[in-house]
Amino acid sequence: MKIENKSFDEERAFYGERQLIIEHCQFDGPQDGESAFKECEDIQVYSTYLNLRYPFWHDHGLKIISSDMTENCRAALWYSDHIEIKDTKMHGIKALRECDDILIKNCSIDSPEFGWMSHNVYIQDTKAISEYFLMRASNINLKNTQFKGKYSFQYVKNGLIDHCELDTKDAFWHSEDIWVKDCVLKGEYLGWYSKNLVLENCTIIGTQPFCYCEGLRLINCKMIDTDLAFERSQVNATITTPVISIKNPYQGRIVVPGVKELILDDPNAKGEIVYATN
Repeated sequence: MKIENKSFDEERAFYGERQLIIEHCQFDGPQDGESAFKECEDIQVYSTYLNLRYPFWHDHGLKIISSDMTENCRAALWYSDHIEIKDTKMHGIKALRECDDILIKNCSIDSPEFGWMSHNVYIQDTKAISEYFLMRASNINLKNTQFKGKYSFQYVKNGLIDHCELDTKDAFWHSEDIWVKDCVLKGEYLGWYSKNLVLENCTIIGTQPFCYCEGLRLINCKMIDTDLAFERSQVNATITTPVISIKNPYQGRIVVPGVKELILDDPNAKGEIVYATN
């Protein structure tokens, strides 16, 4: 069934519906009803304005194109799967949670606590602002995406982040098996307590990165304005720029053209520092 150019504000406007196409509609109004598409299947939404709470819960098969989920559209997608979102604003708090099989492309995300405990998440050509972005998510893939916020990618497992710009404090804490390549990462306290975090051809900017890490690898990375790096970490790194200071790496090998200050005041710091000559 196709529905065009209509407004809805009642509670559970399309509860349990199947195979709907919604075009140029509005979900807004004085009744302030929530959960418009709860327990639905095969829903397609085009060029639609969503200004009410909890529209897509427990849904299977969603396509949302060229639409606007406003700041009042809080907790928009929860417990849903097989989701495609393109050219859309996702501006409500907690916009995505505990969902599976999600494609987000060319979208604007401005949503604290976005993507928690979601799985198989692919984000491309998108700008995102959030706090605790994708916390406890798994199997994530970000490409050509700009992110700004705090506490991103905490407890994330399995992921690829490619050609992205990340301006974020406390990123990748307790993350596992993440590969970051050709990215710029700016922020404080990057990667603490991570396991098997790999950065390749990246630029890393900010104080005290990579402390308490296990299985950390840096491949041909630049480190700018970085100090007190690698404290108590197990690390193998090839760095192409001088580092302000390195402190007590526990295990591994760090190849670097120069270090302004090398701090080795912990008897357990057995990491090898090799000064590159070319």
